[in-house]
Amino acid sequence: MKYITILLLSALMTGCATRINSKDFTKEGRFTSGVEGPATDYTGTVYAVNFKEQGTIGKVSPTGEGSVFVKLPNGSIGNGIRFGEQHQMFVADYVNHNILEIDLITKDIEIFAHEPTANQPNDIAISPDKTIYASDPNWSDNTGKLWKVTKEKGFELLEENMGTTNGIEVSPDGKKLYVNESVQRKIWAYDIAADGSIKNKKEFMTFADFGLDGMRCDREGNLYVTRYGKGTVAVLSPAGTVLKEYKLKGQKPSNITFSPDYKTFYVTLADRGNIEAIKL
Repeated sequence: MKYITILLLSALMTGCATRINSKDFTKEGRFTSGVEGPATDYTGTVYAVNFKEQGTIGKVSPTGEGSVFVKLPNGSIGNGIRFGEQHQMFVADYVNHNILEIDLITKDIEIFAHEPTANQPNDIAISPDKTIYASDPNWSDNTGKLWKVTKEKGFELLEENMGTTNGIEVSPDGKKLYVNESVQRKIWAYDIAADGSIKNKKEFMTFADFGLDGMRCDREGNLYVTRYGKGTVAVLSPAGTVLKEYKLKGQKPSNITFSPDYKTFYVTLADRGNIEAIKL
């Protein structure tokens, strides 16, 4: 019995993928290999960066019809996307070290915050009180930083000398911040204080193989993690247990977002240049 238990635990830790049929939400090749940072607005429209060409943001209807929403100015290229108020979009601009703010109605683009010492703002998360958190990897030396970003104070450095910080997410109750390190294959969990600072850093999960990229929480607080190079999405409970793993068509999932009702999740695939969808 002990031997069987060990085998079952080993299978969970290595991620036995559940064979769920992933369907193409957009046609293959509609996005560049830089497709990233998907986010879903309140109507169910999915936005992701680099539709047809680098430096754009694509807009995909709930039926999968895509078009260019905006072209970013000044050579900017986006990565992570999140929403603040109903018509307020935030985009991490890794080229010009910005968090951009875009009005969904007017399409006006402004610099929400700028930080010249950032490596390249990558993924962003937003707490219930609208505080933004940004990962900031330096891929050349496998290190990274972690930032808090507000309109009042701009970028505030929370931690440096980390591994290659990438995927980032805030728990639904706003009490936990999750940050992963792609090369080191670790996920860290922090407690979020009332002032938006972080404390009590703990190792949440370490994987034995493949990379980590974007992450999102569902309504129950389970963390969905894209496994870059493995072609799966792992689901972790708030206690750090692997619940299941979904298999995708592509091998390089870069990020993930949910539909407004949390019945479907959408995954950007760098190797296929598209978005896949899985119904839960």
